[in-house]
Amino acid sequence: MQLPYIPDYDLQSAELAQQRQNTLTKPAGSLGRLEELSIRLAGICGASRPSFSRKAVIVMAGDHGVTAEGVSAYPAAVTKQMVLNFLHGGAAINVLARQAGARVIVVDIGVAADFEQIADLIHHKIANGTHNMRTGPAMTRQQAEESIQVGMEVAKAEIAKGLDLLAVGEMGIGNTTPSSAITSLYTALPVRLVTGRGTGLDESGFLHKVEVIEQSIAVNKPDTADPIDVLSKVGGFEIGGLAGLIMCAASHRLPVVLDGFISGAAALIAAELEPRVKPFLIASHRSVEAGHRAILERLGLRPLLDLDLRLGEGTGAALAFHLIDAAVNTLNDMATFSEAGVSGKE
Repeated sequence: MQLPYIPDYDLQSAELAQQRQNTLTKPAGSLGRLEELSIRLAGICGASRPSFSRKAVIVMAGDHGVTAEGVSAYPAAVTKQMVLNFLHGGAAINVLARQAGARVIVVDIGVAADFEQIADLIHHKIANGTHNMRTGPAMTRQQAEESIQVGMEVAKAEIAKGLDLLAVGEMGIGNTTPSSAITSLYTALPVRLVTGRGTGLDESGFLHKVEVIEQSIAVNKPDTADPIDVLSKVGGFEIGGLAGLIMCAASHRLPVVLDGFISGAAALIAAELEPRVKPFLIASHRSVEAGHRAILERLGLRPLLDLDLRLGEGTGAALAFHLIDAAVNTLNDMATFSEAGVSGKE
């Protein structure tokens, strides 16, 4: 599989944005993390005054064979039902994306159900869900590579249409289970410490979920030096798709706004495949999922928000769009001291 070339973070553009921030009608640094964010975005985009008029949340949807083990409080059929809800505009991500002026793009990369040729659904189904990772690999190595390739192709097509800011979202009942496995493997933390209750498991359900993940790792023996091996053995189609989105967006100098736990697990895979993606990642929020904090620490990311979110879909990322707009708008539209005729610091 050919991975895209990831350019360097543009230090010169970031420095020019910093210099402009220092001339705006405010005490230097008084807008705090908004200033930091605007400077980061300049370095990502390679433009000292970036702007984002065409935003989208790309939602990758796929099912997981491990749901047969009872690791989710919801049945697998909910994945298809929620995809239809996304397409009809009725989910939380639709509401929040509309508010942020962003499109929602939905991709069937591995839902365990067939869809008719529904308008606005992008069809890239690799299989009807992964295999049960408790008893063997979730997918073949070829399928793992294909999932990443699908993500790259979807991102490339949208960028060609003019997309300039990407958020990554997902839908897949049971997908916190592979995400916990990936997180445990790449943070070297015990499974119990990076596993949460997902859609609402009770204590016995939580303990069972931990056991399933531990057994999945023991049975499959993923090689952490080979991210494709990890993805194929304990991952998911939508996780691979998100990793592909991340790498393609970074290769085109687009900021990638991560959502929560599942998109964080995908970012781990992407960063292990190509560490140069890391400067292009924006952490929208800190999820209440137990492993998300560990992911953010591993990636060296500081989240913009902490709202006790745990829905997924890209909802936290859509909320972060407002802060991104605020950061670049203040950088671009505020007057300088000389323009406003205001005396600067003596």
